[in-house]
Amino acid sequence: MQNPADVSITLVAIDEDPAGLRLVRKALDQEQLDIFGCTDAAEGLDLVFRKKPQIVLLDWIMPKLSGELLQRIVAVLPETAVILIGHNVSPASAAEAVRQGAFDFLTGPISPEALRERIRLIIHHVRRSHNVHGSRRNGGLGHALAETPCFQGLIGRSPAMLEVFDRIRRIASHFRTVLLCGETGTGKELAARALHDLSPAGVGPFVAVNCPAVVETLFESELFGYAKGAFTGARQDKLGLFEYAHGGTLLLDEVGDMPLGLQSKLLRVLQNQEFLRLGSPVPRKIDIRVVAATNRDLRAMVTAGKFRQDLYYRLSMVEIRLPRLADRKEDLPILEQYFLHRFSHEFRKPFSGLTSRARVLLEAYPWPGNVRELENALGHACMMSSGDWIDVGDLPPHLFEQGADSERERGHILPLSEFERSYVRRVLISFDGNKVRTAEALGISRSKLYSLLVERDREK
Repeated sequence: MQNPADVSITLVAIDEDPAGLRLVRKALDQEQLDIFGCTDAAEGLDLVFRKKPQIVLLDWIMPKLSGELLQRIVAVLPETAVILIGHNVSPASAAEAVRQGAFDFLTGPISPEALRERIRLIIHHVRRSHNVHGSRRNGGLGHALAETPCFQGLIGRSPAMLEVFDRIRRIASHFRTVLLCGETGTGKELAARALHDLSPAGVGPFVAVNCPAVVETLFESELFGYAKGAFTGARQDKLGLFEYAHGGTLLLDEVGDMPLGLQSKLLRVLQNQEFLRLGSPVPRKIDIRVVAATNRDLRAMVTAGKFRQDLYYRLSMVEIRLPRLADRKEDLPILEQYFLHRFSHEFRKPFSGLTSRARVLLEAYPWPGNVRELENALGHACMMSSGDWIDVGDLPPHLFEQGADSERERGHILPLSEFERSYVRRVLISFDGNKVRTAEALGISRSKLYSLLVERDREK
């Protein structure tokens, strides 16, 4: 297998000013690139199609002509990163160019140092993508997916997810209660099903109840059932969810929303493995495992008197925390492959994969909705796409309109400092969170990098 560091990278620069081409060659002379330049648009396009470069630098002197070149390059070479360079360009025009497929837009005058920084970012991304996606290019999306680490429906190979897999394996045979913590969309129900399937109760039923969706006055009857005549309209006995899950596993999803008055009854069931139907004095024995899931801080709720302390300790004998997608960005490529493969079959549309531009956009996005949001975004893209490759134009607009939205909300142009912090974050993501390498690539000190990151965190 070829070492990613040995991958040959070609750059084509199209600029009607020869001085601009000389600047590019001088600035990138030490970057181990095969550089080709052209001052004529038509000849430059032909050069791009012949050389099939990974990077194209396109001068934005004539926006209409440059826009046509951009569209033709993106259509024929979706994996090529096209960087537009222009002077006195508005943020709206730059955003529109990125929306049309440009990898980035640099507003001049551009210093050699700034150009090197951007090109190094792309080189790093191209080589890392070659390493991660090489099997896809050799054997297709399905071949790459065959090597995807999948554990009982949960996908990942990051240290955080491998730890989750290990904890599930170790406790599945023994648990009676487990607390799953994590933000919405992190895969808590999949983890609950994995615990059930790997446990002796796997042959029994798996029953999930979404606590916020149950009307408070009906909560007790839903969980424990009721006896005939317990209240007006109770014409026959009703089986509750606990009884229905006998011999299996009950998932209490978002258990933090359970009414405080019902929590004591739940505690009694967990302690004694028996319950009372509403309106019946006869205790009923059950054999059940309970998985409680929450996206809330139950410890803080205990302190605030909104959740019983004894129930919390009973549920959290073993606690498993599902990480945010933002904390395991290294899993993005295999999650992307998995969802593209799934939607390809579901929609009966073959896909070769994501373009470099689309992957960079997905890497930079913070994913507040976690894996579920990623799934929905790629489902949207697969429905919208009319070609073999998923590109930025196929993705939901909100993924690349965050900056524009915040600008409209403020009613004025974003300050330079905010653009600076946004770019620093993007470079940090491209280097997998390595602050030392990020500072070196940006040509700033580590203390300056830390100060930018701290300023950004304070604004959240």
